[in-house]
Amino acid sequence: MTYRLVITPEQIKENLINLDPQQLHYLLRVLRLKNGDRFIALDGAGNSWIAEIEDKSANIIESVDLNTELSVSLSLITALPKGSGYEQVVRCCTELGVSNFIPVISDRTILKPSHNKVQRWRKIATEAAEQSERQIVPTVFEPVKFNLAINNTQPKQDKYICVARRNIPTLWHCLNNSNPSSIVIATGCEGGWTDAEVEKAIALGFQPVSLGDRILRAITAPIVVSSLVMAACNN
Repeated sequence: MTYRLVITPEQIKENLINLDPQQLHYLLRVLRLKNGDRFIALDGAGNSWIAEIEDKSANIIESVDLNTELSVSLSLITALPKGSGYEQVVRCCTELGVSNFIPVISDRTILKPSHNKVQRWRKIATEAAEQSERQIVPTVFEPVKFNLAINNTQPKQDKYICVARRNIPTLWHCLNNSNPSSIVIATGCEGGWTDAEVEKAIALGFQPVSLGDRILRAITAPIVVSSLVMAACNN
């Protein structure tokens, strides 16, 4: 088994990786590796190397060419669910290939996350990227109001908003009839989107889509969305 560890570009000096105390603990204490053992180091931006442990650092042996990413960039606009539900969303959807997490405060959002929450989400994304052998660590943005999030999308992106109880096309149907390079999909919190939020999104180019006849939990919907994109767009 080849273990993976995400590092920052600043840790690389020529062909040497300066490991921080937390990384050393993980490699030496948790994984029980020792001097001379090798692992794959990733910078989270697509670059990977085989590295060999030497005391409190690691020597870069050679670069490796991995190809584990989706063929599209997928951004999830997710109205924050109650409690710690967004942690599950970040973990599972990172494994499924999401590029960007955009947590939003909608009209029906109850959670008001702290800065520590956001830092935890980013740590979870890094751990999930390592575990699922991804090349890229997804970006987890600071929470913003829903209106600001949808206003910041780009015209060339395929944009969808998931809505329940409407006679509208399914997301699966739409994905199979397009060939985008970038997709943005919005899912609501408990209680869903308000009519005003849906109409605002439609005015900004979002297409309302269905995830099926059943009503999904706020945590389940982003995972289903990511799975559908992976199935439709994965090379």
